[in-house]
Amino acid sequence: MSLPAVKALTFDVFGTVVDWRTSIARELRAALEPAGHEFDWLQLADEWRGGYQPALEQVRSGARPWVTLDVLHHENLVELLAKHDIAELSESEIEELSHAWWRLDPWPDAVEGLSRLKQRFIIATLSNGNIALMVNLAKHGALPWDAILGAEISHSYKEQPITYLGSAEALGLRPDECAMVAAHNDDLVAAGALGFRTMYVNRPAEHGPGQTTDIRALHDFDIAATSLTDLARQLEC
Repeated sequence: MSLPAVKALTFDVFGTVVDWRTSIARELRAALEPAGHEFDWLQLADEWRGGYQPALEQVRSGARPWVTLDVLHHENLVELLAKHDIAELSESEIEELSHAWWRLDPWPDAVEGLSRLKQRFIIATLSNGNIALMVNLAKHGALPWDAILGAEISHSYKEQPITYLGSAEALGLRPDECAMVAAHNDDLVAAGALGFRTMYVNRPAEHGPGQTTDIRALHDFDIAATSLTDLARQLEC
């Protein structure tokens, strides 16, 4: 498919590029099982992730000042540990575990797909993840970004318009010269309303076998792809 005006692809990362659920389950197990704890580790990962949107909304609504996603992940982890009466981790161990989000594995198609897309387009994150998180995640998974954009450069969180517009502006591009790539319908709708082109990537396993949302494209996006390599194929990369 030809989209001649598009110069940059901006990517949602959690769920679209990396598999947060099984990665976080692995990290929780490695940290807690040696101390004798037994959980459904995937369910525990879901619980930690469950605090994500409520924490973002506190910032989006103005109920609290801007803080990075690393801070929110740390706070949500402390609450999760208290909920399950896990008290033996030291502050440094909690800090290290909170950085589990820096060590998420890419989906199997991600590195190849991004590398192919990079040959023709600028590729950049447009994520709620802060810069330190995104840089460490890129190093962990060999993700070949040209730029780390998104929430921290505008001190806002998706789906606030400035999060998208600030990333386009940072690249010196108009919104219509950028495409949002995401596995989440709401993210694409928000970007599309601001003039971004929209590219859906299907990730029906993001939340496990019981996933009921974002299992397909629900809107008339510019492209609907089954993977990042399929997206590269459709864009003739």
